Amino acid sequence: MSELFIYNSLSRQKEKFTPINAPHVGLYVCGPTVSGESHLGHARPYITFDVVYRYLTQLGYKVRYVRNITDAGHFEEEGREAVDKIAEKSFLEKLEPMELVQKYSNLYHWGMKEFNNIDPTIEPTATGHIVEQIEMIKIIIEKGYAYEVNGSVYFDVKKYAESHEYGKLSGRILEDLLETTRDLEGQDEKRNKVDFALWKHAAPEHIMRWASPWGEGFPGWHIECSAMACKYLGNEFDIHGGGMDLLFPHHESEIAQSSVVNGKAPVRYWMHNNMITIEGRKMGKSYNNVIKLTELFSGGHPMLQQAYHPMVVRFYILTTHYRSPLDFSNEALQSAEKGMKRLFDAYEILQKMEVSKHNESDHAINKEIEKFCLDCKEFMDDDFSTAKVIANLFELAPIINGLKDGHVKTNDMSASTLQLMKDTFENYLIQVLGLKPIQEVSNSKLDEVLQVLIDLRKEAKVKKDFATSDKIRDVLIEKGIQLKDEKDGSVSYSIL
Repeated sequence: MSELFIYNSLSRQKEKFTPINAPHVGLYVCGPTVSGESHLGHARPYITFDVVYRYLTQLGYKVRYVRNITDAGHFEEEGREAVDKIAEKSFLEKLEPMELVQKYSNLYHWGMKEFNNIDPTIEPTATGHIVEQIEMIKIIIEKGYAYEVNGSVYFDVKKYAESHEYGKLSGRILEDLLETTRDLEGQDEKRNKVDFALWKHAAPEHIMRWASPWGEGFPGWHIECSAMACKYLGNEFDIHGGGMDLLFPHHESEIAQSSVVNGKAPVRYWMHNNMITIEGRKMGKSYNNVIKLTELFSGGHPMLQQAYHPMVVRFYILTTHYRSPLDFSNEALQSAEKGMKRLFDAYEILQKMEVSKHNESDHAINKEIEKFCLDCKEFMDDDFSTAKVIANLFELAPIINGLKDGHVKTNDMSASTLQLMKDTFENYLIQVLGLKPIQEVSNSKLDEVLQVLIDLRKEAKVKKDFATSDKIRDVLIEKGIQLKDEKDGSVSYSIL
């Protein structure tokens, strides 16, 4: 096996990757909360860990990749009151909660396919594992690290910290948290402000609720991932991934819960991707810069100058190391589009090129190419440095163009060097980075069929048959076609 080094957020240093039960590897990544459309912020973690999954598989590991779906929608985060986002959104959209969940799960899966992400091996849902969560909470209570108040159950962080290091992952200090964590409405039943909910009592108006030993209620956010990870990957597994925004309180709480239940820390290597900003600003509703994937692929957001193909977005994300900040702008994406085209043009030239098998030139260019190719593996083994891999492919592109134009002599290149270059592009550009060439779509028949559907949608709107109107729009989105209602009343479309 290759010597792979991973930056472990827990130790804050790169460590040699040694699986617990090689060649088997357990990988858990926190999935989306499907209370709304997937947006640009979802792109980075799932593309990042798709590459991790791809590369581990290529190294010969048998990876069980678990990525959950949070379909119960409730959170209790630092500085925010517990709220059931899915119940809240289902009321606004006049849909049953699980109808809403299905709608946004479908859109999420569609977005992942557009990004060419490989499906995880297991995709559990929070609502499908209520029993496991309740059983885990029972054990935590039995061991004295949780308490029940008025039908809700809270994890006793202060008690846990007496014998464990709470805050090790996030670098938070419990004494500071006790002083700085602000009071939240309705949370006076906690022993300490830092205690987090394992189970919440459901008020009469709360739609999503389950029976439990403590009365009807719903699980806390953190317990969901602990229960699902433990069920499918065991009491201790290799890699847990997610965005840096999940370090605290989510992942810190996962460690605490699972350590109490299983008597040991649950994860060997914690991996966290850095955040995305939009033109230097954090994404947020107040800035009007939360860009949905449907808007990103269609150009249908006021901040976008054009539509951006999913492969361009994927390529741009991978041009920066996953632990570094990444800023999105029209200029950066347009530059990425040109860069990606340049690499695929070189890839196409390579596929058609042949050098005599008897040509074994020892010209210096062979050594230069060999270094660019072999370094790609070194870069991936060094904490998945996709940006450096792409930089090396760019170094090879002018050599390939030179071979085509005659500026680089074919006789100077050996057959084995050409084959190595072909293998490198195929292996890294296609297999590891998961990129595909952009196919130009032009079909007059498609235009005619779409116009029929657009007309039917217009008729449905006139008749106030909004269910049919929305269904036409949603089905087209699932098939990769985005409709856009223009200000003049016309309707345009774009292929995603």
